[in-house]
Amino acid sequence: MEDQHCSARRRGLGDGVRLGARALFYLVVGGLALLAIGTVVSVLGPMVVLDLATPAMSAWWTVFTAVVVQAIPFLLLGTLVSASIGAFVPERVFSKLLPGNPALAVPVAGAAGVVLPGCECASVPVAGSLMRRGVTPAAALAFLLSAPAINPVVMVATSIAFPASPMMVLARLLASLATAVVMGWLWVRFGREEWIRLPKPARTKANGSRWDGFRAGLQHDFLHAGGFLVLGAAAAATFNIAVPRSVLDLFTGSPWLSVLLLAVLAVVLCVCSEADAFVAASLTGFSPTARLAFMVVGPMVDLKLIALQAGTFGKSFAVRFSSVTWVVALVSSVLVGWWLL
Repeated sequence: MEDQHCSARRRGLGDGVRLGARALFYLVVGGLALLAIGTVVSVLGPMVVLDLATPAMSAWWTVFTAVVVQAIPFLLLGTLVSASIGAFVPERVFSKLLPGNPALAVPVAGAAGVVLPGCECASVPVAGSLMRRGVTPAAALAFLLSAPAINPVVMVATSIAFPASPMMVLARLLASLATAVVMGWLWVRFGREEWIRLPKPARTKANGSRWDGFRAGLQHDFLHAGGFLVLGAAAAATFNIAVPRSVLDLFTGSPWLSVLLLAVLAVVLCVCSEADAFVAASLTGFSPTARLAFMVVGPMVDLKLIALQAGTFGKSFAVRFSSVTWVVALVSSVLVGWWLL
């Protein structure tokens, strides 16, 4: 029996070494390929832009590239965490960490969002992996909303962006956490199983090791979510060049319309949660409550996030969940802003 255990450990170690060597090979080859592509684009790009076009086309490409490049590292982080959970974390861990009652599990999962320093792109695959491991959807969705909004990186970035307004950090924390918990409780009360398509685990060989499952899960989640990220980025870039700036300026005169405007802009601009505080701080013509709404809505509802949710959980879920989340986030921002700001 001891020989069998030793043999199994050696096989596991060998699988890990082979996977590490293969990952290093792919990293080197992929890095060289990206370097070559970047060199070609940097040389030919200006000529292509001049041939194709127009300032509008250049602006579209700039916004599209910025959204994708900004989101890809965090999407990779999310898929790494998701694949790790699916391959290495036993289901009994979650049953011990979360209360059995879904209504009690929701605030615990929402508060746990503080431990994942990632953006909204990372939270979708992680939430899907949690559901696959048996976590109640309400708790997983509360985590999905809170993780990109209240993690330490976001809180520190907000304090740096608003050095003269420390209450803005507290307001963002409270409004974001309240939105996540309320949405979780709403799902407990009104959510239906047919509204959500639970993500399917990646297929692995029957006798495959956990490392095989990790590799298959990482490949499946990253490629699947990456396609919807590109669609969301394209939609955001199209809005940026299609809506004239003069139309947006009409809303700055009214405090209520300005809150609605920034809540809508948060959806279409697709700014990463680690950077949106600096964008909000630059919007000096808007009220503090309007800028708070921009920071609360953005990490929970934007075009790329809606696309990722549609690809992971289904279109029916994405439409319902995103629309209700937008309303709840807006109301939470107004209430907290009126109270603290």
